[in-house]
Amino acid sequence: MSETHICVGTISGSYGVQGELRIKSFCAVPEDIETYSPLTNEDGSRDFMLAILRPITNGFSARLPDITNKEDADALRGIKLYARREQLPSLPDDEFYHADLIDLNVFDTGGVLLGRVKSVQNHGADDLLELQLAGSSTTTFLPFTKASVPTVDLASGRIIADPAEGILPAAPKTA
Repeated sequence: MSETHICVGTISGSYGVQGELRIKSFCAVPEDIETYSPLTNEDGSRDFMLAILRPITNGFSARLPDITNKEDADALRGIKLYARREQLPSLPDDEFYHADLIDLNVFDTGGVLLGRVKSVQNHGADDLLELQLAGSSTTTFLPFTKASVPTVDLASGRIIADPAEGILPAAPKTA
């Protein structure tokens, strides 16, 4: 769905007993999630006309028209909310939607395939690219900074990385 839709948030459960939802926004301006309504679920089978009521810890309290009690709100926990790509703002050349980075091949500065982007994580500081290493089931995290990732070429579907020493596992020693 990343071709036409971008994940902009998630429903993290109920808030109170009157059917309000707890919403986490992944938008640069968190309140903007409401302006992209109607949002959809991952497969596009359901629309959500989200109305933000107020900010709460780690997100917003929001309403959906057809949700009137805590049980219905809790049943939606974990649903990712998607906006149509054309609704979202254009990004500067050095910014990317996470969905556009996932599954890109990652090469080192010498052209050697390091792996592919499995996910993009953010634990409070900079974004981290989770790399599925080439020819391995091992993953590692690469800081998504200009120093570690000097080039992202969406048109050719590749990333050029210059990982700091110790980021990638050491190659096995041969006798």
